[in-house]
Amino acid sequence: MSYSVTQSHCPVDARGTLSFLGLGVLAPIPSWGAMLNDARGHLFDAPHMVVFPALAVMTAVLSCNLLGDAWRDWLDPRTRSHMAAQEFSR
Repeated sequence: MSYSVTQSHCPVDARGTLSFLGLGVLAPIPSWGAMLNDARGHLFDAPHMVVFPALAVMTAVLSCNLLGDAWRDWLDPRTRSHMAAQEFSR
């Protein structure tokens, strides 16, 4: 289960990358990759057009990774017993 959450960022990455390259979803459907591709020409005069979609992709991928790691630590009995031993040693 934690592996599936950890790997759930892959569709986000793939969709964003394909949309950035022009191979993703079509124009009326919004996509972070398409937003980044459209904003490349305005990088220096309107940097917010690049920064916010990039932060959205980064936040989505990072949150999936952190959630998967937390679930793995919580569900794995070996890790849980190791964490409990660390708590008692303090």
